[in-house]
Amino acid sequence: MIFPLRRSLFLLLAFPLPLLAQQPASRPQPTSAQVVNTGPTLTLAEAIRIGLENNYGIQLARQEERIASNNVTRGNAGQLPTVNGNATRNFNRNNLNQQFGDNDPRIVNGATSNQLNTNVAATWTIFDGLGMFIAYDRLQRVAQGQRQVTRATAEETVADITDAYFTVVREAGKIQSFEAALRIGQQRIDLTQARADVGVSAKVEVLTARVDYNADRAGLIQQQEALKTAKVNLNNLLGRSPALDFQPADSIVVSRDLSRETVAQAIRQNNPRLQQAKINTEVATYERRLVRASRLPQVGLTTGYGLNRNINNAAFAGTQLTTSTNTTHGLNYGVVASVPIFDGFNRNRLEQNARIGEVQSKLQLEQTQLQLDAEAEQAYAQYQTRLQLLQLEEDNILLARQNVAIALERYRLGLLTPLALREAQRSQLDAENRLLDIRFQAKQAETTLRRLSSGLVRE
Repeated sequence: MIFPLRRSLFLLLAFPLPLLAQQPASRPQPTSAQVVNTGPTLTLAEAIRIGLENNYGIQLARQEERIASNNVTRGNAGQLPTVNGNATRNFNRNNLNQQFGDNDPRIVNGATSNQLNTNVAATWTIFDGLGMFIAYDRLQRVAQGQRQVTRATAEETVADITDAYFTVVREAGKIQSFEAALRIGQQRIDLTQARADVGVSAKVEVLTARVDYNADRAGLIQQQEALKTAKVNLNNLLGRSPALDFQPADSIVVSRDLSRETVAQAIRQNNPRLQQAKINTEVATYERRLVRASRLPQVGLTTGYGLNRNINNAAFAGTQLTTSTNTTHGLNYGVVASVPIFDGFNRNRLEQNARIGEVQSKLQLEQTQLQLDAEAEQAYAQYQTRLQLLQLEEDNILLARQNVAIALERYRLGLLTPLALREAQRSQLDAENRLLDIRFQAKQAETTLRRLSSGLVRE
């Protein structure tokens, strides 16, 4: 059994590894980014745990699952007897005018009487064309289908939380890239100012360096806003205060060994949406069999014990007005049988509709299978493409960092123009951001494949 999720969960996700290679060494400059990441650390596993406990979609699905489980009873399927206790007490006040032949009438005004009727009655259907057993099996399958719905909701929620978490990681990584660019920009300002102080460089080069530095600071401020937005989105998925700050503890690590055959096999065996569609076809078959069972005779047993008492204060014994009390009590039992003969062809209509529903469920199963295959094929193609691009960007970032280090040294020696240094600096920043983006996109494709193959949440 996969559920309940509260008691058994483990995650097949990334584990903490260094996000980026070491940045070029330079003098750190205080930036407002250091104020943003002041909250406690949050791991991906902890985020998923919080989300599974607090997410409203999962909570609603669990409540629906509880309802479906509560419905799986012998009594709900009609296999158990029903027992009812009944009691009736009536009071009457009447005017009585009674005449026998030519005798004088006997008149009583305001005559009272009361009746008491109590009984305990039991009925038990012992045969209904096996419909009660079919109904019980149907209730079981409906409950299993609802468990698959809950499981699918959990899988989708985990995937959303994973994407949102790594979005925070990506935006935080871009802040680190901007901070590295600012450190290089500060070194450029210091070198240019020193050269201007000794008359080697013009004042305009110092001003240009400061303009470029301020442009990078503006980019950093915008990136801080993007990081804040990403944190708000994640907090919303976790069902907690949007203003709650935190620092992501895990980095984006992409698995590179997922195979198309393994994913396809896992989808056929484990995907909850596909399993739910299969269960729906079985439920439709049970519903058709229930209609057919209603054509057969129904036999039931009845029994009960009753007490009847009637007190009449206007009874005549001869010519005397008196009070009479009648009491009966005892056991009754019997057999009830009914045979459907004609109901306006309604059973024919219901059986035809049930057959149509059975065909629909099979078509929906085929449609779900085709849709999952298409999603898996598309996700795997993206996964393979992102891995190739990721390898390219990982190689490229080393070249970009080496290029900046060389450019900065050549600028220090006066062998490189400020424009060329700025271009090398921008190239590194772009390469850092591209690496973060493609690593995030590769992780997204991996998460999609794991969700489709039901690899995010397991017992």
